[in-house]
Amino acid sequence: MRENGNELQQQALDSWQVIRNRFGLIILSFLLVFATAAIITYIMPRKYRGRVEMKIERIQNKVHVFQRSTEDMMAPSDVVIKNEFESITKPETLYPVIEKLDLQKRWALPNRQAALSKLKGNLDTQSSVRSDFVVIEFFDPDPVLAAEVANAVYQSYMTRRVEVESKQKQDALAMLGKQISEQEQLRDQARLKMQEARKKGNIVGEWFSSGTNSTAPGANLRTTEDSMVMTREQALLQADLEVQSLRAEIEELSKLEGDELVSRASGLKLENTNVTSMMAELNKLQVTREGLVNAGRGRKHPEVMGVDSQIVLSKQLILDAVKAHLAALQTRLDFAQKRYEALKNSNEDAKAEMFDQQSAQNDYKTAVDDVAYIENLLLQLKSSYFETKAGLELVKSPATLYAKAEPEGKPAKPNVALNLALGGVLGLMLGVGLAFFLEYMDTSVKSLDDVERFLGVPVLAVIPKDVAVLHRASGFNPDAEAYRILRTNIEFNRRNPDANCITVTSGGAGEGKSTTLCNLAFVCAQGGYSVLLIDADLRRPRMHTLFDVSNAVGLTNYLTTNVQLEEVVVRTPVDNLYFLPSGMLPADSAGVLNSQRMSELIADAKSRFDLVLIDSPPILGVSDASVLSNEADLTLIVVQHRKLPRHMLMRVKQTVENVGGTVLGVVLNNVDLRSDSQYQYYTSYYTYYSPNNTAAPAGSKPEKRKKQVQPGHVAQASPAPSQTPRGDLF
Repeated sequence: MRENGNELQQQALDSWQVIRNRFGLIILSFLLVFATAAIITYIMPRKYRGRVEMKIERIQNKVHVFQRSTEDMMAPSDVVIKNEFESITKPETLYPVIEKLDLQKRWALPNRQAALSKLKGNLDTQSSVRSDFVVIEFFDPDPVLAAEVANAVYQSYMTRRVEVESKQKQDALAMLGKQISEQEQLRDQARLKMQEARKKGNIVGEWFSSGTNSTAPGANLRTTEDSMVMTREQALLQADLEVQSLRAEIEELSKLEGDELVSRASGLKLENTNVTSMMAELNKLQVTREGLVNAGRGRKHPEVMGVDSQIVLSKQLILDAVKAHLAALQTRLDFAQKRYEALKNSNEDAKAEMFDQQSAQNDYKTAVDDVAYIENLLLQLKSSYFETKAGLELVKSPATLYAKAEPEGKPAKPNVALNLALGGVLGLMLGVGLAFFLEYMDTSVKSLDDVERFLGVPVLAVIPKDVAVLHRASGFNPDAEAYRILRTNIEFNRRNPDANCITVTSGGAGEGKSTTLCNLAFVCAQGGYSVLLIDADLRRPRMHTLFDVSNAVGLTNYLTTNVQLEEVVVRTPVDNLYFLPSGMLPADSAGVLNSQRMSELIADAKSRFDLVLIDSPPILGVSDASVLSNEADLTLIVVQHRKLPRHMLMRVKQTVENVGGTVLGVVLNNVDLRSDSQYQYYTSYYTYYSPNNTAAPAGSKPEKRKKQVQPGHVAQASPAPSQTPRGDLF
């Protein structure tokens, strides 16, 4: 949570920083837009207002025959008000106003369409979201005409809405009358169908509709008929069972022959009662014969043969009785089948008759329901008809007037305060938008993080804006502290104590490298270093102007002739600071610098002085700085704040490294501390050395030279070097 709060706070600070940086652009945009709004407001014609306030009434225009619910009867309130509100500005409402007030002639317009366009352009209608009140406003240079037009628009809306509602009700009456006539015809037809179905179904009395609790007159008759149908069905079923039983018995007996029939005779229900005695006699004869055979008499024995003849006679009698029984069963089967067919035909005829009667009763019931439905519908139609007719005779006012338009004495347009306020707000919005847009499109270096992130080298110092040449200033100058910080950071970041030759370059012209180098040489000399400052910018030398000396003789003379170093080096008014001007500008400056003589000069100067500082031209576009970066031990890049694009800055470092140079660090120059508050931590010495602080800064006395340490280590004090350069020539 705290991290989110810190992030939001940082974003707010960044946004505020953008506004501060582009404050001039924001003010300019504000003034331009505000002035434009003021001028437009001044030249706009003055118009007076005619204002009418009214309340639109919620009148139901549509005729509803079937009133199911309140939602079906009434449209949503917002829709009703919106439709009526929009109808005020429709041509059907405004054309009568044009004709009534003869606006086409009064405005000297060629046709009605032009008059309508002007009327709509100056007409303003307003409505509240949760209110039925509507305001009609018309603006015109003539206050009387403005009031007349506003009142005329109100009257035209009233007339138009009354006409529309009257026409809708008349159309509804005609439609209802037509529907009533059609429904009456349908009712008469339904009644005829009801009478026919009543006669066909033999219905006596009245038939109540299905919605009542009364019993229909044919209900008892239908119950009796149902009972008769059940009785006939049972008789038919019994007849069918009898036929099936007889047929099964006949089929079973037909399969038997001879002795099998005789043996089954005792189990049959024969009509001949003598069969039982004959069966007993037959059994007796069979026993007698069995006894004779057992007694040893053969089949040819007279007694056995006599018994056999009697057995044959008895079997024949029994067989005849069984056949007579079978013939009787067949007769009963034929009769049962005829009876079954008769019952079946009778049952089907009864069903058909009952079905016809039930169909007739159903037709009658349907006809009764149709008549009841049509009667109910006719009742509703007639009720709506008379209600609509009464509403047509008594028309309700579609709107209530609460404030009539009157001529005003003060112009309503233009609204000076509103226009100026909008102009100011839009100006600020435009300015802030442009500020953030330009900040987004600006790819220049804006912070120390940008430099260190894209180059991977430290920022050695932050130089404030408008810093003057230090050796020309009198008394204490807080600006010198920024260069003292630069001097200290150079000492800390030099890996080799013998790397005392530093060239200063930049990506483009006008980034302040010459002034930075001059002031750095001054504070180094002031701190006890013996310093040789060489102006190697043979394109546009400027260093000699800072020391008010001539550059007629200098570096080029030494490199192209056999003069001695003592003859071209100039002692400056600053103790321990010596200056080598550029000399006359050669045709091939890169060739002059890229010579053995230049290498010997640097080696000689390094042995004589504690620091050798070389001013070189911008490295992009010319090769002089590349030669010097190769010759010098270290290269210091000066970057003007918010000027050089990031990709160009990376190109500068790449160019130095490509020629074998070593980038010591970057000096961020010309920083506006008033707009970029993030750098105030790096320049807090302005407050520390304010006039209220009576303590003198440590730099006011000769400073001690710092011991050479590895980058990132804390510097410790060491004995001061000699106040005179090693091997002094002078």
